[in-house]
Amino acid sequence: MADSLSAGLGEEKEKEKEDRPRLWSAPEIQRTMNKDGLTETLGFNDKKAHVKGGKRNLSDLSLIRFITTELTRGYFLEHNEAKYTERRERVYTCLRIPKELEKLMTFGFFLCLDAFLYVFTLLPLRVLLALLRLLTLPCCGLSGSRLLQPAQVCDVLKGFIMVLCYSMMCYVDYAMMYHLIRGQSVIKLYIIYNMLEVADRLFSSFGQDILDALYWTATEPKERKRAHIGVIPHFLMAVLYVFLHAILIMVQATTLNVAFNSHNKSLLTIMMSNNFVEIKGSVFKKFEKNNLFQMSNSDIKERFTNCILLLIVCLRNMEQFSWNPDHLWVLFPDVIMVMAAEVAVDVVKHAFITKFNDISADVYGEYRASLAFDLVSSRQKNAYTDYSDSVSRRMGFIPLPLALLLIRVVTSSVKIQGSLSFMCVLMFYLGMITLKVLNSIVLLGTSCTFVKEANMEEKLFEPPPSAVSSRANSRAHRTKQVHIVPQQEPTCDMPGSSPASINIPPANVAENSAPTLPKSDSDTFLTTPDEDEVKIINTDTGLEEEGLAHRPPKKDLLEIDRFTICGNRID
Repeated sequence: MADSLSAGLGEEKEKEKEDRPRLWSAPEIQRTMNKDGLTETLGFNDKKAHVKGGKRNLSDLSLIRFITTELTRGYFLEHNEAKYTERRERVYTCLRIPKELEKLMTFGFFLCLDAFLYVFTLLPLRVLLALLRLLTLPCCGLSGSRLLQPAQVCDVLKGFIMVLCYSMMCYVDYAMMYHLIRGQSVIKLYIIYNMLEVADRLFSSFGQDILDALYWTATEPKERKRAHIGVIPHFLMAVLYVFLHAILIMVQATTLNVAFNSHNKSLLTIMMSNNFVEIKGSVFKKFEKNNLFQMSNSDIKERFTNCILLLIVCLRNMEQFSWNPDHLWVLFPDVIMVMAAEVAVDVVKHAFITKFNDISADVYGEYRASLAFDLVSSRQKNAYTDYSDSVSRRMGFIPLPLALLLIRVVTSSVKIQGSLSFMCVLMFYLGMITLKVLNSIVLLGTSCTFVKEANMEEKLFEPPPSAVSSRANSRAHRTKQVHIVPQQEPTCDMPGSSPASINIPPANVAENSAPTLPKSDSDTFLTTPDEDEVKIINTDTGLEEEGLAHRPPKKDLLEIDRFTICGNRID
C-alpha cells in the first residue's frame, strides 16, 4: 500500500510540473530569439552566432568585431526629448545671466549713487531750511503748531550726526594708520581684510536699526515733555555707530591702498582671489527666489562700496605724487583688474546658482521692478520714509559712514586757498546737485516703466491703512492672546441664516492693545504676513479651535519683507 501511494504521489507531482509554465534560462531565451530571426544582445545584425555542440564559436568573439560594433552602433536623442530640451534651456539661461544681471546691477548702482549724492547735495539744504524754520517760527507767534515736521527732525539729526562724527574723524591720523598696516605681513593683512568685510556686514545690518530707533524716538507722539529726554541716549548711540563704521571703512580702504602700493602685487592678488572663494560658499547651497534677491542686493552694495574705496585709494595716491596725471595711468590697470574680477565673480556665481536651483533669468526683471516700486512709492504723499533709508533697508547700504569718510579724505587731500578755490568748490557743488537731479529724474522715469511692465501700478493708488501694530509687538501679543467668542442670536430672520459665533479679527485686537506705527500701502504690498497661531474658544462647545492666519505661498518676490537687511536669512 505504501509503495502504491508513493507511486501515485510521484505521478501527480510530475503532472503538476508539466502543467506549470516553464521558466526559461537566459541562454535558452537568447538561442530562441536568434532562431526566430530577432536581433542579438550585442546588436550583431550581419551574422548569427554559430553553435557547434551547444557552444558558441570563439572565433566570433574577436577584438576587431567588438571595436567595429563600438564604431558603428547608434543611439537616438529624440527618445528622451524632454531631458535634452531642459538641458538646452539651462545653457540658454546661463548665457542670458550676464546681460540680465548687469541690467540689475546698473540700475541698483545708480540707486545707491542717488542715495549717496543725497547726503552731499540735498541734505545740507534741507538741514538749513529746517534750522531756518526753527529760528523764525517763534517770531511768527504760531502757537499750537509743531516746530518741525518729522522729516525735518530726521534731517536735523542726520546733520548733527555728520558734524559731530567729522569733528571726531579729524583726530584720526590716516598716515599713521597707513604705515601701521603696511608693516604687517601679507597673510596677516589678508586675514584682517576678511575680518573687515564680515564686520562691515554686521555693522550695516545693525546700523540702520539704530538710526531708525533714533528717528522714531525723536518723532513719535509724546504725552509728556520728559519723554523727549530719551532722544539723547539714542542720539549718542547713533553718533558712536557712524563713527565706528567710518573708522572700519577707513581701515578697509587703507588695506586696499597698501595692496595697490606693494611692489610684487601679492596682497592684491590674494585679495582678488578672495572673491573666488565666495563662489565656493554660495554656489553649492540651496537658494530660493527671495534669497537670490537678497544676494543680488548685497552684490550691488558691495560693488558700489568697492568703487568708492577705489576712489579713495586713487585720491590718496594722487596726493602723494602731487596730483601728477601720469601716476593715474599707473593705477588704472589695477583698478580695472579689481573691478573685472568683481564682475566675473558675480556673473559666475549667479549663473551657477540659477542653474542648480532651476531659476529663470527673467527673475532679475522682477528684482528691478521691486526696487523700482520702492523708489516710486517713496515719491508719494503718503510715503513714510526717505528713499535713502529705503535703500539702506533693502540693500544694507548706509551712506552716512561712507560719505563721512569721503569728506574726511577729500578735505585732507585737497587744500582750499584763495577765492578761486572757493569758486571751484561752489561750481563743483552745483555740478553735484545737477548730477543728483538728473540722476533722480532718469531713475524715476525708468522706475515707472518697470512698475508698469510688472503690472504693479494699481498698488500705488490703494489707500494705506490708518495704523497697524509693529511686527514684533503684534507677534508677541497674538501668540498669547485668547479670543473669547460669545454666542449671539441673529437679529433678523434671513433665509439660510443660523446662529453662529462671530470671530473678531486678530488685527483689531492688536491695534487696540499694541503701540501703533504709520505704514504705507507699499509696505503692506511687499511685506509677508506672519504665520501666527490664533486660538479661539467657542462658548457652545468649550473647545479651542486653532487656526492659522492667511499666508500666501512664498513664491512671489513681492512677499519679501521690505525691512529685511541684506545679510539676514529668509527662511
